[in-house]
Amino acid sequence: MGRGLAFFLEYTSVPLGTASMANTSTPAPNPVPGAARRFELLTLGDELLLGLTPNSHLAWIGEQLGRRGVLLARNVTVTDEAEVIAAEVRASWARADVVILTGGLGPTSDDRTREAVAAALGQKLVYDAGIERAIADRFAVLGRKMTPNNLKQAYRFERGEVLPNANGTAPGLWIEQDGRVLVMLPGPPHELQPLFTEQVLPRLARLGLVGEHEAYVQLRTAGVGESALETKLQPVFDRCGDALSVAYCAHLWRADVRLSSPSGRLSPAALQAVADECAALLGEDFVNFGHDSLARVVSDLFRAQEKTLAVAESCTGGLLASLFTDICGASKFFRGAVVCYGNFAKMQVLDVPESLIEQHGAVSDEVAVALATNVAEALEADYGVAITGYAGPGGGTMENPVGTIFLGLHSPQGVWSKKLNYAASRITLKERAVTMALDWLRRELGRAARGVSTPPRRATLIG
Repeated sequence: MGRGLAFFLEYTSVPLGTASMANTSTPAPNPVPGAARRFELLTLGDELLLGLTPNSHLAWIGEQLGRRGVLLARNVTVTDEAEVIAAEVRASWARADVVILTGGLGPTSDDRTREAVAAALGQKLVYDAGIERAIADRFAVLGRKMTPNNLKQAYRFERGEVLPNANGTAPGLWIEQDGRVLVMLPGPPHELQPLFTEQVLPRLARLGLVGEHEAYVQLRTAGVGESALETKLQPVFDRCGDALSVAYCAHLWRADVRLSSPSGRLSPAALQAVADECAALLGEDFVNFGHDSLARVVSDLFRAQEKTLAVAESCTGGLLASLFTDICGASKFFRGAVVCYGNFAKMQVLDVPESLIEQHGAVSDEVAVALATNVAEALEADYGVAITGYAGPGGGTMENPVGTIFLGLHSPQGVWSKKLNYAASRITLKERAVTMALDWLRRELGRAARGVSTPPRRATLIG
């Protein structure tokens, strides 16, 4: 890898005008008390520049800081070359209040971040026996022999602090110097993220560099597009004038709305009151406040109503079941799933009649309903949901081309089916189908909780 290779991605804060909405995907965050602070992020590693590993740290750290009222001013991704790292650290250190580095703290020869930062800041690296013991203890727990090169991770800055890493061998490092803060975090996300949320954010909050609480109120919606959402909510926003900043972020079948007050003229209680009014206007299209996923919302509804669910998946191949089992406590409502990708599995495992498939096709309203009903009966669940379709690029018929998905739902109130036609890549279509299945469950569980009656059998075309 040649020296000097770097990828620069810079974000510049632009003052808001007098319009009631900012036309951005992220709202300008509420200011932290005191002067505005500049945060810069250096993501390190040849694997990022080669495209072997996605730079997920930028999105995740940016989101976490945004929640606390900070907009990252700059992100630079650089190689593992020590000279390049040192140069970028010096540049960031000269203009930023907080510099965050990710990666390059491991035991191998291409992990050079400590040495580069020490050179840039005029710090001395010292050996820490406490870190050595922590590394040795982790290897002992794993039942593995510790090789000598792991001791490279036992060095810390002479004028700095150690951030213990409960999920790996490389600790995080913290430096306060010249009125600035530098944070170094290990690259693996399962190590970086707990360190950041449990240790880095609380330290930054104590120093007054980030807010103690979230800087905006987020509404999550489903089944309504950005343009329709804006049209419906704009009268509410207009009454707030330029004291309110609004931003939209679209997802598959979902859209988020973030409300903030960069000037501080709207208090948190006032922002929440605006959000409450928006939620009431949206009705069933409103999902929740905050950051919980649709799967989490549906899981909470099942547990609150003490109902159970079984899933039958064909074209989505277990994606829906995976989302549920990612949630701690899902066993209280999730009975299980059957991935019946081929017709043989549909017939042999879930007793879908061969004649039904021959007459209507495996991708049909009738088969989706049969799958949902039979999986609920087989696993003794209150609700059963099924997904079958043509994800492409092959398959499909004149009547049901590639991109056709049928959803089936069996519930104590009745049985339903829905048809989805959506032109997209195979992966995108699977994700959209699962999202729509989750949203359908959410709506039906909400109606059941409110005692709203629904027809015992209905079919709907949705695009």
